[in-house]
Amino acid sequence: MQRNTRITSVIEPTVEGMGFRLVRAQMSGTVRPVLQIMAEPADGGPMTVEHCADLSRALSAVLDVEDPIGEAYTLEVSSPGVDRPLTRPDDFERFAGFDARVELEQAVEGARRFKGRIAGVEDDGVVLVCEGETRIRLPFGDIRRAKLLLTDALLAAHAQTGEAAGARDGEG
Repeated sequence: MQRNTRITSVIEPTVEGMGFRLVRAQMSGTVRPVLQIMAEPADGGPMTVEHCADLSRALSAVLDVEDPIGEAYTLEVSSPGVDRPLTRPDDFERFAGFDARVELEQAVEGARRFKGRIAGVEDDGVVLVCEGETRIRLPFGDIRRAKLLLTDALLAAHAQTGEAAGARDGEG
């Protein structure tokens, strides 16, 4: 089992039990690795510093007991931010109408990197509307990395609701 997958399986029950949704668990660095946990309230509310501190304490205890890392590391717990990573199919549904950058493992139509407006989810992929109104379906299984792009529309939606989700219902 890949290390990030193992870490996710260890921490996700605690994260969800505390009323949050795990956005991403990712190890980085080699000398002193960093475990970055991104989470958000499951109810769609804002993520506070207190939420991060509570999660950090709880996850530290779980990680100490389960020890899925096996070496010294630094734990960082944070909110995903406005220009958040998109890690699950429902993220693409939730943020339809906003711009994203997507990097694939395997090329589609000769390219591995795409930038465009999220048009929704179809079958087993996300549909982006790229330059020239070209629609392209990118298979979920091939997505290596995806994130929202910081745009005026995203900032306005975030400022209006404290969260971009649902701010553009009916659009896209």
